[in-house]
Amino acid sequence: MLEEFKKFAVKGNVVDMAVGIIIGGAFGTIAKSLVDDVLMPPIGMLLGGVDFTDLFFVLQDGAEAAAPYATLADAQAAGAVTVNYGVFVNNVVAFLIVAWAVFILVKGMNKMQAQEEAPPAEPTTKACPFCATDIPIPATRCPHCTSELATA
Repeated sequence: MLEEFKKFAVKGNVVDMAVGIIIGGAFGTIAKSLVDDVLMPPIGMLLGGVDFTDLFFVLQDGAEAAAPYATLADAQAAGAVTVNYGVFVNNVVAFLIVAWAVFILVKGMNKMQAQEEAPPAEPTTKACPFCATDIPIPATRCPHCTSELATA
């Protein structure tokens, strides 16, 4: 059983998958930062200075202080129970960016595989039976040795 596991673990597919998971995790972090730090601030500014991470509603006031809370951090510090729909919107946008990037990657890989699996092109030349020089298939005489070729 240990030998089987060893064969499985060192197969190229398992190693490729592990590398993909590691790179995917790192890419997810980059996408999250893109959403939180680059995309959402200008969108929030266009919507009247809204910070999406501070979009929430209070289900229950906190023990430390009562509502209203200016920010999500204030509500959490007060111990309030909140529904953080702004954070959810950020996560959905980050997911869509990652999903789009994965779609483009898979589409490119599928295209490369289809090119590799494509049947070879029809030959346009044949070998002269007398001198072995490549000549066009419809030729009736070899331009190299001038032998007359049989027509098929």
